[in-house]
Amino acid sequence: MNLLNKAHLNKHLLNQIQYQLEVVEIHDYNLARLLCKIIPSHCPFERTVKINGRTLFRIPPLCKLNPLYEQVIGLRYKCLLYLVDVCGEDATKYC
Repeated sequence: MNLLNKAHLNKHLLNQIQYQLEVVEIHDYNLARLLCKIIPSHCPFERTVKINGRTLFRIPPLCKLNPLYEQVIGLRYKCLLYLVDVCGEDATKYC
């Protein structure tokens, strides 16, 4: 298999995974709670390195480089909506 075919196959697989994450419907309370707990509400990799109150450097949020970032955040949002709208749970504890 040549390099062009591998790249096309990888792109097709990535698109399929993105699509599958987008069409997931949440109908289970326990699954929604679990996903809200394991998917962070903000990028955990963003850091500001300080010494003695002086900022040495800042590491930008690298999550946006992840090709599945938008779909995973969308899934978390669906879970939050399910918990609030259907189950009547307070979503502030997941933020």
